[in-house]
Amino acid sequence: MTTFASMIWQDWTNFLLGLWLWSSPWTLGYSEHGAATLNAVAFGLALMVFSLMELQVRAIWEEWVNMLCGLWLVLAPFALGFTTQFHAAANSMLIGALAAMLAAWAMSLDKEIDRWWHDHVAGH
Repeated sequence: MTTFASMIWQDWTNFLLGLWLWSSPWTLGYSEHGAATLNAVAFGLALMVFSLMELQVRAIWEEWVNMLCGLWLVLAPFALGFTTQFHAAANSMLIGALAAMLAAWAMSLDKEIDRWWHDHVAGH
């Protein structure tokens, strides 16, 4: 079980980050760049969907998905070759870093993960 009250703002913030990312190709003017646009739309939608799912289902796996999406977004400009598109690359990396950090923060508040970490990793 997660500490739901403290996680709600992280989930809503990740939803808003996803909404921004989804709309950013048109807002920032890089919609003519196919890979960057497809990446922003797909992963913006993913962040929105999994953040909303986390608000409803309250399972930790949605936070893992948001973290992985965030990490992908940081790497995407390099992997998909749009590093020369400043707005697209900077936006992807910034939103990705924020989404991953928020997901990690939400997971750090989860008592089951904390217990598992101390039992298996920290050696307590």
